[in-house]
Amino acid sequence: MKYISIVGDNEYVIEIDHEGQIRVDDQPLSVNFQQLTEGGIISLLIDNRSLEAIVEERNDRWEVLIRGELYSVSVQDERAYRLAKARGLSNVVTGEALVKSPMPGLIIAVSVKEGQVVATGDQVIILESMKMENELRSPRDGVVKRVHVEAGATVEKNQVLLSIGDPPTDI
Repeated sequence: MKYISIVGDNEYVIEIDHEGQIRVDDQPLSVNFQQLTEGGIISLLIDNRSLEAIVEERNDRWEVLIRGELYSVSVQDERAYRLAKARGLSNVVTGEALVKSPMPGLIIAVSVKEGQVVATGDQVIILESMKMENELRSPRDGVVKRVHVEAGATVEKNQVLLSIGDPPTDI
């Protein structure tokens, strides 16, 4: 089965055959993974490289935290992807998007302020957790509507840190 995965501005075609072999953009990969805890921590072995990731489903996207970088990932099977393209639907996110803490931790820095225009992937917050600094990034283009935390604050998993809304439209 084929899936289309969108990470930022990049699209990847992922194919999984009946024997469980995985190809990404026609390149074969040796992949093994195991969920370590209920908290979404995944241990990955990709072509003999070991990685740990925190993976969480949010709305119609997956939030993946690897090596301190947070990625917002959209995944569709090939049929749904082609149907959306035929209908002219895009991956443009509208409405309010909430940036939530993927784990408990300490806010090291808030890189944006209310009213600031941000683009998808812009760093908005640095969160320290498990002795690692994690850069949280904007899941969409828009304007920072509300900042709910400040540097030095302790936060819990899934706590809303800031909200990003639609940019103002010029009439």
